[in-house]
Amino acid sequence: MSAAEKYDVLVLGGGTAGKLVAWTMAKEGRRTAVVDRKYIGGACPNVACLPSKNVIHSAKVASLVGRHREFGIETGPISIDMAGVYTRKREMVEGIIQVHLDIYRAALDQHRGDELIFGDGTFVAPRTLHVSLRDGSERTLTADRVFLNLGTHAAIPDLPGLREAKPMTHIEALDLQRRPEHLIVLGGGYVGLELSQALRRLGSRVTLIERSSQVASNEDADVSQAILQLFRDEGIDVLLGSQILGVTGLSGGQVSLLVQNGNSTRTVEGTDILVATGRTPNTTGIGLEKAGIEVTEKGHIRVNDRLETTAANVWAMGECAGSPYFTHVSEDDFTIIHENLNGGHRSTRDRLVPYCVFIDPELARVGLSESQAREKGVAYRVASVPYDAAWRAWTISERRGFMKTLIDAHSQRILGFTGFGPEAGELMGTVQLAMLAGVPYTILRDAMFAHPTMTEGLKALFMAVPQRLEKDAEQVQHARTSAD
Repeated sequence: MSAAEKYDVLVLGGGTAGKLVAWTMAKEGRRTAVVDRKYIGGACPNVACLPSKNVIHSAKVASLVGRHREFGIETGPISIDMAGVYTRKREMVEGIIQVHLDIYRAALDQHRGDELIFGDGTFVAPRTLHVSLRDGSERTLTADRVFLNLGTHAAIPDLPGLREAKPMTHIEALDLQRRPEHLIVLGGGYVGLELSQALRRLGSRVTLIERSSQVASNEDADVSQAILQLFRDEGIDVLLGSQILGVTGLSGGQVSLLVQNGNSTRTVEGTDILVATGRTPNTTGIGLEKAGIEVTEKGHIRVNDRLETTAANVWAMGECAGSPYFTHVSEDDFTIIHENLNGGHRSTRDRLVPYCVFIDPELARVGLSESQAREKGVAYRVASVPYDAAWRAWTISERRGFMKTLIDAHSQRILGFTGFGPEAGELMGTVQLAMLAGVPYTILRDAMFAHPTMTEGLKALFMAVPQRLEKDAEQVQHARTSAD
């Protein structure tokens, strides 16, 4: 083994939090090394968030073109060029990678000895990493501070014949330059939902298979039912409460899945399989135990609420630390660590984490859902209005969906917001700011929003909140039923 090269900061994994640590620490004058396997900037700009939204928007345009007569537009025959969809996505990714490289050069190159290193890193001792480089050479690096941003990878369920069928994950699906004739999607979470709808709109026949009794299983039943109806209206075959018993064939050619639903079984045949059944932390086989870094039963790195690991001067961030699997959370992880290193007292406890599923229309939520409030025993009032309570939805012919809010039963505090409709993610941001500020819901109820905007719909929503209830949870539930 080569002699260890000493750095002030060593970052393993250059995803969102990792790159922010590297850029910031280098600019602060600390000799910094970043070790990453492949993707400049991490999965988000390369194979996840941004490219998927790029393809989803192409599918949105295809949907609008297909509705051309609804908007008074006549056109000739149209067709989907999947190679063109791929090219647009690739050009965007290449542009974003260049932006990242420019920032790396500005941050790392201004201090002699700072580096971006491509290779596979394995711990051989506390805060000491052995790196197998792409060119076959090796290096050993050590540092005073180590930051881990290892990410996750798509999990392939241990089902008979599934691995042998060589299914796609989101990575391969986003690189398609052909249109699958019949895509079978395993999993009704946000990845499965987004790509199912996108590829259906791009011309594929799609069957979605979900083990639980509803898609988007973490959401309230009314939200899941609305998504289910959307998918069925768009011609997506959704099989709920279904378990796969076995798979034969090869994805990309011909596949056959034996599916059980209750006491009956059926065979689903298609051309391609996309697995979207969850993710696994990238924490195995990299010598964490030699560095004194413990992992949890689920494979995440064990951290406290300051994201400190069980090893001194080692922090973990993002998905590998068990943080919610969103890029904006990884960025907040970095902020917590950096502020604490500079005398702050930030914590991961009680963070208000928003998220958005980029189906069309969007699903966005922040704070508590009704099911979560009931599980926690939180008494609440609820208001729900159709999305077309805002006239803007009428002007763009996008009237599907609804928005819902939970208000504390005994105060004016906003507990949560769910939007299923166009621009729901943007509406959510407005409610989130109100929640962070701790202002009463009446601020949004009484605000004057520009007309006609989607935000104007928030006024209708908060005007629908039942009057304050002073008694027991039974009255709260009665008010909820009456509002429905």
